[in-house]
Amino acid sequence: MKLPCRLLWPISLLAAVMSAAGEVPPYEATRSLAGTIRIWGPANMTALARHWAAGFQRVQPGVTVELNLLGSDTAIPGLYSGQADIAFLGRENNITDDNGFFRPMQYKPERFELTTGSLDVPGKTSALVVFVHKDNPLAQLTLAQLDAIFGHEHLRGAPRNLRTWGDLGLTGEWTNKPIRLYGYDVETGTGQFFTKAVLAGSRKLNWENLREFKDERRADGSVYPGAEQSLDALRQDRYGLAVSSLRYATPETKAVALSFVAAGPYYQATRETLIDRQYPLARITYAFINRVPGNALDPKVREFLRYVFSREGQADVAREGGYLPLNVDTLAAQRQRLQ
Repeated sequence: MKLPCRLLWPISLLAAVMSAAGEVPPYEATRSLAGTIRIWGPANMTALARHWAAGFQRVQPGVTVELNLLGSDTAIPGLYSGQADIAFLGRENNITDDNGFFRPMQYKPERFELTTGSLDVPGKTSALVVFVHKDNPLAQLTLAQLDAIFGHEHLRGAPRNLRTWGDLGLTGEWTNKPIRLYGYDVETGTGQFFTKAVLAGSRKLNWENLREFKDERRADGSVYPGAEQSLDALRQDRYGLAVSSLRYATPETKAVALSFVAAGPYYQATRETLIDRQYPLARITYAFINRVPGNALDPKVREFLRYVFSREGQADVAREGGYLPLNVDTLAAQRQRLQ
């Protein structure tokens, strides 16, 4: 039986986020502007984009914000074709995005961090979580260990492959049992994030032990998410290890704490550890703009992003309730780049 989804922020965390937002400068218009800002990106960012558009138009009533949110794959093409002023991406930019922009423009778009991804809300750039069976005594892993479990190249520095639970220090019945792997299809945006974040971009995976999943359509027309399939497989496999989302955690599965380095500290995925960038598999959404090298930003675009990175803009993120705000230091870095 699935645990209930946590769609609403705990009041204590919401209060903490809003308190932290007090450290973020409020938006102050440097001048009144007029015109239209065209934003392209993923449909899952519609509610948040509407909050930002409404908030910005209250302080800049002369500016109209047009939203064309049909998918992340349309965002960068909208930018280099001149049909969009800002491109939102709910995933990491990939080689198609990068080459698609660079070939006609001969320079790279400028990228800003937009939000922290969600903890467990489907479609809203949720954090990846590593699970084992509830009976498994393993409690924590490093990225280098995950790299050695899922890959062959060891770009994160592990000395050898890790293929059995004994390789991870487990004893008794676990010693010689192979680690059977369940995860996202590596061709999906989430799968590509995993290979970049864990395998440092390597494509030489442990295919002999890996079973991939992607979203499927059930006979009744409903979607069976790949993340849910991954944990359903783990529930039936005492010796498995799965990459999924906290949304689909069950009593038969256990989330493993992760660390960037062996010395720790190790963190579970929580809203706090995602916002603070402590949890290694937190995800980010991005805004891209077409800024010709050496040229100033379009004033309308600059002011809109200033609003997004302001106290009011971050309150809009908290109000939307899926995506998470940026932390104070990251916000300061984004604002500095707008100067």
